[in-house]
Amino acid sequence: MKSFFRMVRRYLPPYRKYVAGSVLMNVLSAVFNIFSFTLVIPILNILFQLDGKVYSFIPWDSADFGFKEKAINNAYWFVSQYMADHGAMTTLFVLAGFMIVMTLLKTSCYFGSSAVMVPLRTGLIRDMRRQIYDKILSLPLGFFSQERKGDIIARMSGDVSEVENSISGSIDMLIKNPILIVFYLGTMILISWKLTLFVLVFAPLMIWLMGVIGRNLKKRSKEVQGLWSDTMSQVEETLGGLRIIKAFVAERKMSERFSNVTGKMRRKASRVNTRQALAHPVSEFLGTLLICIVLVFGGALIITDRSFIDAPTFIFYMIILYSVINPVKDLAKATYSVPKGLASMERIDRILSAKNTIEEAPDAKEISSFDGSIEFKGVGFSYEEGRQILSDINLSIPKGKKIALVGASGGGKSTLVDLLPRFYDVSEGSITIDGTDIRKLKISSLRKLMGNVNQDPILFNDTIYNNIAFGVEGATMEQVVAAAKIANAHEFIMEKEEGYQTNIGDRGVKLSGGQRQRLSIARAVLSNPPILILDEATAALDTQSEKVVQEALERVMKKRTTIAIAHRLSTVKDADEIIVIDGGRIVERGTHDELIARNGHYRKLNDMQAL
Repeated sequence: MKSFFRMVRRYLPPYRKYVAGSVLMNVLSAVFNIFSFTLVIPILNILFQLDGKVYSFIPWDSADFGFKEKAINNAYWFVSQYMADHGAMTTLFVLAGFMIVMTLLKTSCYFGSSAVMVPLRTGLIRDMRRQIYDKILSLPLGFFSQERKGDIIARMSGDVSEVENSISGSIDMLIKNPILIVFYLGTMILISWKLTLFVLVFAPLMIWLMGVIGRNLKKRSKEVQGLWSDTMSQVEETLGGLRIIKAFVAERKMSERFSNVTGKMRRKASRVNTRQALAHPVSEFLGTLLICIVLVFGGALIITDRSFIDAPTFIFYMIILYSVINPVKDLAKATYSVPKGLASMERIDRILSAKNTIEEAPDAKEISSFDGSIEFKGVGFSYEEGRQILSDINLSIPKGKKIALVGASGGGKSTLVDLLPRFYDVSEGSITIDGTDIRKLKISSLRKLMGNVNQDPILFNDTIYNNIAFGVEGATMEQVVAAAKIANAHEFIMEKEEGYQTNIGDRGVKLSGGQRQRLSIARAVLSNPPILILDEATAALDTQSEKVVQEALERVMKKRTTIAIAHRLSTVKDADEIIVIDGGRIVERGTHDELIARNGHYRKLNDMQAL
């Protein structure tokens, strides 16, 4: 349970007042319940005339009797006096009415104790989801290259739901049941400590049997959640690759893969749920067994006139004993549910405890402008030990210049560009902007200097207006329209029925490739960055769309420092400098004409494209 209490300490502090309210309501519920059951004794005495004893009032300040004896005696005296004055039937009605009132108060407090915990339960899960989401946003891109998207989605959906069902649902029981057990057990001790001692002899056996059932539940639940992640990963892969699946008629193959994963999960889940389902009947049987043992033991003492309590008090004792068994069973149920939730919490913690390798220096500086040059000095990079991607990169990019990166796929061009906004950190050397190492700059201000246009435009399931204005606080319609015009996007937007308020669907599926790319360019224009990064911005477009997008890019690149990755050499012929990268190293550099005259790597690439 250490893991459970760690989780409680992490998420519960903002909701202390709800816990306090629940504790108060549960205490009142237990007190009212005990008082309502206490009335059973005089009611039984009146109905069956079991008590012929004559009671006289004992002064409360009398030193000859204990408080318990004075309280019981004076209560019986009051009932006997009331019965003598108003009759047995009237007294019976009054006692029954008082019992109803006590029960009403008890049930009201019981409801209040549960209702006051609702904001805690819902708030705790909201906080957990928000924490996971914020962590996902803060983690570097390198983390997600090692994790499956479906697995992350499974942790945020299935695992959090399991925590909600298993743990947050148990918090109420873990607060309420110990309170009820303490009050009921205290009452049993007050009634007869000897009989209670007899009852407690069997408690360790019951606890041990319940523990046997709950053992290994956490481990098996973790395996189930792992298979749930595999299921979600396959769904995510299927949705992303549906076109290929259909094109290669692989529906049956994918269906079989999915059936295998879900079949394994079903078998594991069946074992977990079967063991959990065993909890209630076992606790029910043990509770009934205990009541029967006490009933036989106490009943035998009363029948043989050797009992230390009278028959009505023994019945009251049995009612309280039955009442204490219910919270014990609920507590046992919680101890079975919590391990399932803790297994999911461990999987969630793998994301929450993931280390962010892109750390901001404590004394990081703000940067608001780019005035000089970008310098790559002896830069080397590797994603993992022994796998070098870039080596000894030395490159200067003056302000206002257009630099093109070309070369074979896998040479390290995109990786080199990703180092500039610190999506990854260099393994060797340094990158400076205006003479300052980018690791000494605030990450947010560094990235605001740059605008990105990628080969695959990343758009959101939102309106055209919101996609262009993404990341720019307080953008006006006039500014958005102006950016769209520069990106050659305004005309096709106005052709839409709802114009700038048109929803473009998931990843812009309702638009053509060229239209999506132009929205991506408009978004970069609106942010007005001094540095523009183009990663194969026209590679996926047809000739006509490429021409429109290229015109838009040429407008955007004016008076901006541009770093363009290109496979189509025709798009970068006018670059101020072309950098040829091969095998993670710069092998050639110069203008288009210079590189052609050199008759090296660039000339080969150019000739192949000409062919």
